[in-house]
Amino acid sequence: MEKRRVALVTGASRLKGIGAATCLELADAGCDIFFTYWSTYDRELELEMGEEDPSVLQAFIEEKGVRCHKLEWDLSNAEEIPTLLRTVEEAIGYPDILVNNACYSTMDSYETIDPESLDRHYAINVKATTMLTSHFARGFTHGSSGRVINLTSGQSLEAMSNELSYAITKGAIEHITKTLVPDLAKKGITINAVNPGPNDTGWMEEELKKALLPKFPMGRVGTPVDAARLIRFLASQEAEWVTGQVIHTEGGFQRTWT
Repeated sequence: MEKRRVALVTGASRLKGIGAATCLELADAGCDIFFTYWSTYDRELELEMGEEDPSVLQAFIEEKGVRCHKLEWDLSNAEEIPTLLRTVEEAIGYPDILVNNACYSTMDSYETIDPESLDRHYAINVKATTMLTSHFARGFTHGSSGRVINLTSGQSLEAMSNELSYAITKGAIEHITKTLVPDLAKKGITINAVNPGPNDTGWMEEELKKALLPKFPMGRVGTPVDAARLIRFLASQEAEWVTGQVIHTEGGFQRTWT
């Protein structure tokens, strides 16, 4: 029997999030799944999350007939990233697919930014993503079909008011994606980034949805599944010729409409 591919997905703590939707899409594609989550962060932001969400997600994934392991993991401790990859390998095999979905985001501006908050953004959005990608590639010996898929937020498309630390650090993801193309290609790994645009992952209030809706010519706000389907394609064998791309899956979101 052909060996299943293994996907490591970070930041899959909430059932309504892009991480969870990605896990389910990749499981549908026949991948074994290992996902990490950090519930402390979700509680800090008061996001809609049930205490059992990670266990429920694991059960949903296993119902699809694939293996699934989960682990609560603080990615801000970059020195322990090699340990995380060893844990994944011991549980279900070395990953073929890495989805860097975990992020840190709080509101700030030039008037309110402080070093501690900026450091927390950097630790997850830049340092963890870079080091996890680096160690994944170092340990990847499959020769082909490796995939790194990063999540960005369209920082190159417009200013993000009152999200200075987030915009600075997530903006770096596009450059990481483009810079690593030739080196990862030698290992048989593609690397791409996905911008899901304004996406209803549980944080949007009804007032905001109503304000955003006219900017979506497709007639609805983006959902986690929209991003997850693109991630599934980029992780597939059919996407072997796609690398170094930042793909905006926003349903035609119109930034210039008034």
